[in-house]
Amino acid sequence: MFKNYFKIAWRNLRSNKLYSAINIFGLAIGISASLVIFLIVQYDFSFDKFENGRDRIYRVVSRDAHYARVPSPFADAVRNEVPGLDVVAPFILWDYDVKMSIDKSKNEKPSVFKEEPDIVFADKRYFKLINYKWLVGSPESSLSAPYQTVLTEQTSKRFFPNLPLNEVVGKEITFNDTVLTTVSGIVANLKPNTDFNFQTFVSIGTYKSLHPNYSDNWKMSSSQLFIKLSKNANPKQINKQIGKVYQLHSGRLSNGLSNLDFKLQPLSDLHFSTVYDDFGQRKAYMPALYGLMAVAAILLLLACINFINLTTAQSSQRAKEIGIRKTLGGSRKQLIFQFLSETFIMTLIATIVSIIFSPLLLKAFSDFIPEGVHFNIKQPGVIVFLSITTVLVSLFSGIYPALILSSYKPISVLKNQIVAGSGNTGRLFFRKTLTVSQFVIAQFFIMATLIVGRQIHYELTKDMGFKKNAIIYFGTNYRDTSTAKRKVLLAKFKAIPEIANVSLAGFPPSTPGALGFNLRYKTAKLDIDSEVRIKPADTNYIKLYHLKLLVGTNLPYSDTLNSLVINEKCSKMLGFKNPQEAIGKYVGSNFSHEKIPIVGVIANFIQGSLHDEIMPLVLFNDKNMELTFNVALMPQNAEGTVWESAISKIKKSFKEIYPDTDLEIHFLDESIAKYYTAEQNISRLLKWATGLAIIISCLGLFGLVIYTINQRTKEIGIRKVVGASVSQIITLLSKDFLKLILIAFIIAIPIVWLAANKWLQNFAFKIDLSVLIFILGGLIMLLPALIILLLRTYKAAAANPVESLRSE
Repeated sequence: MFKNYFKIAWRNLRSNKLYSAINIFGLAIGISASLVIFLIVQYDFSFDKFENGRDRIYRVVSRDAHYARVPSPFADAVRNEVPGLDVVAPFILWDYDVKMSIDKSKNEKPSVFKEEPDIVFADKRYFKLINYKWLVGSPESSLSAPYQTVLTEQTSKRFFPNLPLNEVVGKEITFNDTVLTTVSGIVANLKPNTDFNFQTFVSIGTYKSLHPNYSDNWKMSSSQLFIKLSKNANPKQINKQIGKVYQLHSGRLSNGLSNLDFKLQPLSDLHFSTVYDDFGQRKAYMPALYGLMAVAAILLLLACINFINLTTAQSSQRAKEIGIRKTLGGSRKQLIFQFLSETFIMTLIATIVSIIFSPLLLKAFSDFIPEGVHFNIKQPGVIVFLSITTVLVSLFSGIYPALILSSYKPISVLKNQIVAGSGNTGRLFFRKTLTVSQFVIAQFFIMATLIVGRQIHYELTKDMGFKKNAIIYFGTNYRDTSTAKRKVLLAKFKAIPEIANVSLAGFPPSTPGALGFNLRYKTAKLDIDSEVRIKPADTNYIKLYHLKLLVGTNLPYSDTLNSLVINEKCSKMLGFKNPQEAIGKYVGSNFSHEKIPIVGVIANFIQGSLHDEIMPLVLFNDKNMELTFNVALMPQNAEGTVWESAISKIKKSFKEIYPDTDLEIHFLDESIAKYYTAEQNISRLLKWATGLAIIISCLGLFGLVIYTINQRTKEIGIRKVVGASVSQIITLLSKDFLKLILIAFIIAIPIVWLAANKWLQNFAFKIDLSVLIFILGGLIMLLPALIILLLRTYKAAAANPVESLRSE
């Protein structure tokens, strides 16, 4: 019996090739988009599943300052004073990319690996927290002494490609030409996917040896601290106890750190938190993932609505078939199964087509889809996802048409009354409701795309309070502590005619990271002790970036910290009603033992992205922290060669001073544009979703137009016979559909307005929603709809009325 169902279904598909192709194409679009989104969501939700007790693993982070690091002695204090913890594991990230020299043999020249990432200082406690498989060595002995190093299997094979793993142990690795270590163990790489992608583990005793004050330094937050709770421990109680331990120890200090408040961040939040810095790994944004899932569901819904409209539009063509089947004894149940089997076959074909489409979609979005996302039909979950999707889409798309088609009465069909009877008001209203829903969704995507695009344009073109065009910046060799070399290089750059100005300072005014210290100002009425952002700067820094000096003077030429320039926000934070009052006042900090005078106040400027509020800021001289060259280039000439020439001369001069250091030059405006990569990705996704939604919605409109014209064929013929023109008939047929589009437009506006306002709350600086955006969105949707209406209604209006009346 089932075989017969599928045979008949296949014949019907072949006899209605156009409708079948449209249905299959619409479903394939929705399924392929949902499959790609499933792969992305599955990838991000699969992170850090490496351990059974992962739900008891937490990281200790600062609640207010949004630091993911703690003072070095904090780990021992927590271990000794907080009960209910199985593991307390501190480790220290090597903050800069490292040069590693590998001595393979005494007779060979050492291999040098520059800019090596993913290096940490750790000990056996880290390996109790994260269960690596030890291939050579053990956690108890391999990191127990200073100057020991453990490698992952992958790194070991890269450094020592011709040696068995057991022979790698004992080999020497030198870090930055100064730190000589011995390989003492090899571990297998963690199975993906994980944020713990460390490849080289140096014993934490090495760090203590290099930094003798490490163990009792409560002033600097340098350690990552992870803990694993005992099975019956209460996270909330542990959280309170950790806070008390920190307050107890740091409260004895006068360095301003005691105002920090620590909390527990679950391991499950590590991959998704954008508040706390991670280990340099890619972050997933949870709202974006939920948004992706919503887009997948919406596209599938549109495809199903489109299928329903097209299927019901063909109902009159199959009326006689249904009547004859029922007359010959066919039951309604059998007919429902027949129509559902047809839907299932079309959905199955659409699923197969989507499998072909999916790699193409992944390639189209390859610049922002995570590198680990790949499509393979054998991947876990893919077959299950496609199977469930096929069944659900088949049922959702097919059940309503199956119920409608199977409900026709044989007597009405055989008397040719089905055309009139099928125009049931309730059913017609339902189909119109589906069409309106499609256009509401399509207009939502269109308007959302316009709003996101306008916000991105605003972000990239807004005056941030400083000059950002024609400026490049690059760091020096941070391992070289010689200030003399940097001064020589500064002099060389000043002699280059293509350079307008150059500053040896810290990072540019707008940078992703932020350094900070606590600023203190005390009077008889005030006692201010608050964290501020800091930027090392020289005298040229303010001039180069065109920062507006409101009152006072610029930073003087000096190699020592002897003056401060603050921004307006900092001036108000210190209690000054106007900037002039701040000039000449002395403030203290946990960065210097002496009080320092404020010599100038600059206007506020945006220090990061437009997501962030302007923060209190201090500019100061410090030769030890002035490691970045900020260079303003001369304007381009007619040939456009000025910048290229300047960069070429910069590279040559840089190599003369730092021959072993690779120079990485950044254009400031390009760096600022990278802040908004997420918004640009959202914009691209919305454009794709909008295009697909418009296509599917127009297919649904096409189905409803066909249905209506089929129902009104006789009416059209009579109107033409009595003298109606083609334009009059087009207007008559089109106005009902235009009403549907207008209704969808009216419904979409408040939905888009609410969603856009909520999204824009993520920005401290944002656009105002304009009426023109909504009008333009409506017009963009109206254009393709009008084209479909005119083409299809013109064909019906221009047809010979004799043919339509004869068929009746």
